[in-house]
Amino acid sequence: MNIKEIDKVAIIGGGPGGLMLGLLLQQRDIPFTIYEKGAQNVNTDRGGSLDIHEESGQLAIHRANLTEEFKSLVRFEGEDTKVVAPDGQVTYKEVVDANEEGGRPEIDRGELCDLIMKHIDQRNIRYQYQFERMESAADSKKIVHFTNGDSITADLVIGVDGAFSKVRPYLTSHDIEYTGISMVELNIDRAQEDYPQLYEYNQRGKMMALGGDRALLAQLNGDGRIKVYVSFRTDATQLDYYKSLSLAELQDQLLNDFADWAPELQDYIKCAGEEVYYRRIYKLPIGLTWKSDQRLTLLGDAAHLMSPFAGEGVNTALYDAFLFDQAIEHNTRIEDVIHEYEEAMYLSSSKSAQESQDNLEFMFSDHAASKMGDFFKSDLE
Repeated sequence: MNIKEIDKVAIIGGGPGGLMLGLLLQQRDIPFTIYEKGAQNVNTDRGGSLDIHEESGQLAIHRANLTEEFKSLVRFEGEDTKVVAPDGQVTYKEVVDANEEGGRPEIDRGELCDLIMKHIDQRNIRYQYQFERMESAADSKKIVHFTNGDSITADLVIGVDGAFSKVRPYLTSHDIEYTGISMVELNIDRAQEDYPQLYEYNQRGKMMALGGDRALLAQLNGDGRIKVYVSFRTDATQLDYYKSLSLAELQDQLLNDFADWAPELQDYIKCAGEEVYYRRIYKLPIGLTWKSDQRLTLLGDAAHLMSPFAGEGVNTALYDAFLFDQAIEHNTRIEDVIHEYEEAMYLSSSKSAQESQDNLEFMFSDHAASKMGDFFKSDLE
C-alpha cells in the first residue's frame, strides 16, 4: 500500500512517543488519530523530570521543529550530579554552568508533552479511549475496539501504549519480566522554601546514594519538588507489604530500612509528603523482535521496555518516532516503512536496553558509590 493512500493511522497511546509520532505524521499530511486511555491532563500526573539526550530524544525534537521552544523550557542546570555512599561520603559532585548548553538537559514530563501537544491539531487526539481488542478486516485493515464501546478501522495501527501494552500481544507472545528492583516514590514539595538545607544538599539536579541492594535516587523537578525513588533489590512481593502500611508506618519502615545510612540521606525520607507511589521495575527481553505485520507495529516501552537506569526510556520512544519518520522519508510503500523502521528500532533499542541492564547491575552492586564516582571522573578525563 502506498503511503499516500493511507486514510487513517491509529496511534494507541498519548505519551511523549505517541504525541511526537502524531506531530511528525501531521507535518507530512498523513491522517492520524491518537487514542489515549487517560484524561486530557494525563501526562501531568505521569512521572517526573526527564533528561533528553542530544543523540536520541533531541533528534526528534529537532525534526519536529521544536528546538528553540524546547531550549526555552529545559533546565540545563538540571545536569548537576552528586554520588554519595551510605555513610555520606560524596564520591562525585558536578555543578554545571547553567548558561552553558549541556547534552542532556532536564524537562518535566508534563511540560514536554504540552510542548508537543500544542502543535498537534486537537481534533486528532481522543481521550478516554482504552484499547480493548483488535482484528483484521478482509482488506487487511485493522479494526480496533475500545472499552467505551467505540470501534474504528485503520490502515495502520501503532501501539505506543507503554509497559503493559495491550497491543503488544498481537505481535509477540513475550511478556514483561520483573527486574528484581522495586521503588517507593516519595515527593518533597516546596523543597527550597520548606527544606532549604536539603534543597541545597540535593543541588539543582540529581543525587544518587548507592549502597549495594539499596539506593536513594533524588531529582529536583521544575515545579520545585524533589522526587525521591527509594529503591531496593528485592522479590516482587515486598512492595505489597509497603503498600499495606499507613503513611506514618511507611515512613518508620523506610527509616528503619536505611537506619545505617547518613542522617542527611535519611532526611529525604523524613521530609517527604503524603504523595507516594509504588513501582516494580519491569523489562522486556533485550533484543526482542517479532514477525513483521504490514499494518501493525510498536513504539516506545510497548516495543522495548527497559529499566530506567540509563535514562533511555523516553529518549528511545522519541527516537523511535524519529526513526519512523525517517523510514517514511526513504520509502513509498507502508510495508517498506514498517520493515526499515523495525530493523533500525531493534538495533538502537537493544543497545539502550543492554546499557540500562548493565547500569542496574552496576548501581546495585557492592561499593557502587565508589565505582560510580570513579566512572564519572574517568569520563571527564
